[in-house]
Amino acid sequence: MEKLFKLKEHNTTVKTEVMAGITTFLTMAYILAVNPNMLSASGMDNGAVFTATALASALATFIMAFWANYPIALSAGMGLNAYFAYTVCLGQLQGIDDPWKIALAAVLVEGIIFIILSFFKLRETIVNAIPENLKYGITSGIGLFIAFIGLQNAKIVVNNDSTLVSMFSFKGSMSDGSFNYLGITVLLALIGVLVTGILLVKNVKGGILWGILITWALGILC
Repeated sequence: MEKLFKLKEHNTTVKTEVMAGITTFLTMAYILAVNPNMLSASGMDNGAVFTATALASALATFIMAFWANYPIALSAGMGLNAYFAYTVCLGQLQGIDDPWKIALAAVLVEGIIFIILSFFKLRETIVNAIPENLKYGITSGIGLFIAFIGLQNAKIVVNNDSTLVSMFSFKGSMSDGSFNYLGITVLLALIGVLVTGILLVKNVKGGILWGILITWALGILC
């Protein structure tokens, strides 16, 4: 491991990297569920998207690990995929049979162009030309979007007749009998966020991982 990844040179250990890898996997695993559901809205096969997401994520991460020797996990971009499904396929290409096929062809051409630009360092020049505040804004926007998806999946944020950003009502769930399956989900999510936040503030090693495991154990008990 030392010879392959030069751990001492990067001031890390096998234990640290294994813990970081498990934490990264658990925090990214939601993509395997969300990405197929998102892209299937455009007409793509849910199972095929799931398989493609898993294989593409594994391949890209292996290349990053064994070729670049960089501890970064790669997977599908949720922001771009949401744009692909809802803006392009269901918006701009609405009414066309199998719009995702046309959109995927555009993505293929885009990928080829980006590869060519990378070879000539034009892509790096373009990225460096983007103002810092815009870069921060894009990163923050993607983070907020992913957080919104998480809140919806946890049922903390729910849909109603007029808006997609209504808050879950514990009082309402008690009256309509939905607390047993919706209310508990919300409680687990809130407890998980609270426990993880406390562990991070206390600088507990592997705080995010422990927060995930504690929430998972509570979910089994419930």
